[in-house]
Amino acid sequence: MSDRRIQLVKGDITQQRVDAIVNAANTSLRGGGGVDGAIHRAAGPGLLEECRTLGGCPTGDARITKGYDLPARYVIHTPGPVWQGGGVNEDALLASCYQSTFALLHDHNLKTVAFPSIGTGIYRFPIDRASRIALREIRRALNENPSIERVVIVAFDERTFDAYTRALMEESS
Repeated sequence: MSDRRIQLVKGDITQQRVDAIVNAANTSLRGGGGVDGAIHRAAGPGLLEECRTLGGCPTGDARITKGYDLPARYVIHTPGPVWQGGGVNEDALLASCYQSTFALLHDHNLKTVAFPSIGTGIYRFPIDRASRIALREIRRALNENPSIERVVIVAFDERTFDAYTRALMEESS
């Protein structure tokens, strides 16, 4: 099932020119390592100030802030699940990250979004499993919301790019 509205790129999510970029955040929304730290650094101190007013965010939910110094107008923060072997609802929580993000896109009438690979860094969610869940939820959202014009999946490294490439090839065969 092909959808020209999905792009896979290798690069830096903070450089994406889209309405919103997605931050694989922690539940405190106070910045951290990986993509979360990179987004906070690139956005500038205003992002952390606004995040402090939100009172955190539960795993699988999402919050939206301004983009500050980023090319994107907004940042959608969504804490992914910490991988604990697959027996404590990790798949459903990861799917919920995408569902919550797309709900915010709809609520704010945003048309373009860039996602990192949520949960596959320090939270250790298996990349092949995460990429299949991500693509399933992205496809579902695009089918339900034709006003979304473009979803960019931004792979920071070759391992992530390869996993998403395999997942895209699996679903088209």
